[in-house]
Amino acid sequence: MKHFRRYLVAGLLVWVPLGVTLLLLKLLADILSGFVILPPAYRPENLLGISIPYLDVVLTLIIALAVLLVTGLVAANILGRQLVSVWELLLDKIPLVRTIYSAAKKFAEVLFAGTGQSFKKVLLIQYPRKGVYSLCFQTATTLQEVQARTAEDVICVFVPTTPNPTSGFILMVPRSEVIELDMDVESAIKMIVSLGVVIPPWSGKLPADSLAPSGPAP
Repeated sequence: MKHFRRYLVAGLLVWVPLGVTLLLLKLLADILSGFVILPPAYRPENLLGISIPYLDVVLTLIIALAVLLVTGLVAANILGRQLVSVWELLLDKIPLVRTIYSAAKKFAEVLFAGTGQSFKKVLLIQYPRKGVYSLCFQTATTLQEVQARTAEDVICVFVPTTPNPTSGFILMVPRSEVIELDMDVESAIKMIVSLGVVIPPWSGKLPADSLAPSGPAP
């Protein structure tokens, strides 16, 4: 029975992650099926006379990728940048649209452009109370008004929820209360999504005095 249980668990460890991955991919394909941009006359079932599952989704993704590449090519040259500036100037004249567009643009620049220090460091803070630690990501370090009104050197951090790291809390934490980890962002996200089951390896060593037990000396 001991060997049977071990083999059963080993089999589950192979098939459960694979099944979850396939399920998520199928869910993503089903969602994309509702956004197919191919005209009915050019869809595979009408051109080939046979229905190939999710072929229209693949073609839609290829077309979307081509559109993104062409858009990026145009936006990267001088004329393209001028056109983008005119477009953004027009959007800035619309009250509600400019707020949403500006926030989305700044978030996209942080996420895709690779500039700044946002989401580049994994930190550890005591949250939601002292003695309980939570993983978080540094998002901003220049908080003029907050620093002035609190008289603290604070940084802004994002504390994600699990297993969905896209939602969470924005906290302003004193820099002195933040512990910077060697863990990279990808490893931290894996740990959060896995509910803390996947722990990234760490080859570093703490100073000997930090490992000593706390408390009064005998």
